Amino acid sequence: MIDVFVAVGSNIGNRELFLRTAIEKMDSDAGIRVMKVSSIYETEPVGYKEQEKFLNMVAYINTSYDPKGLLKKLQCIENELDRKRDIHWGPRTIDIDILLYGTARVNEPELEIPHPRMLERAFVLIPLRDLGHELVSRYIYNIDRLIEACQDTKGVKLYREFQIARIKDYFCGGGK
Repeated sequence: MIDVFVAVGSNIGNRELFLRTAIEKMDSDAGIRVMKVSSIYETEPVGYKEQEKFLNMVAYINTSYDPKGLLKKLQCIENELDRKRDIHWGPRTIDIDILLYGTARVNEPELEIPHPRMLERAFVLIPLRDLGHELVSRYIYNIDRLIEACQDTKGVKLYREFQIARIKDYFCGGGK
């Protein structure tokens, strides 16, 4: 099993339900185990600005899929949740991006790992830090300094905290 970090975001409809459902679908797949999830943050859109705010979070998963296999599985989950790709960086029910896949580097037209813009985006780095410095520092050096360097930190607001240990309770209806 490989350590992977994925960003999950939504800005259409019941945003929190889309996040929750995406996490549940990942965890119910035999090749993916959700280990930890960050708090949920409400953030301003990036790129295409004429849209609603996003809810964003990061999940730490273990997977037996290779990078392309994981990408295909995550895109299937997006499709099941009615993801549309009409406008680049536009509104979406769900967006799931692979941030890190262990220490692997992939540079192909359909997949870049590490995610090419993750170190510039506070809405990725802040939830990533929630997963714990000890875990994250294995893959990213000095995340606090990277967050300080981001221009968009003021646009990242805590939406909902929850206890990492209660992920199953939270996503199975025990959260508020």
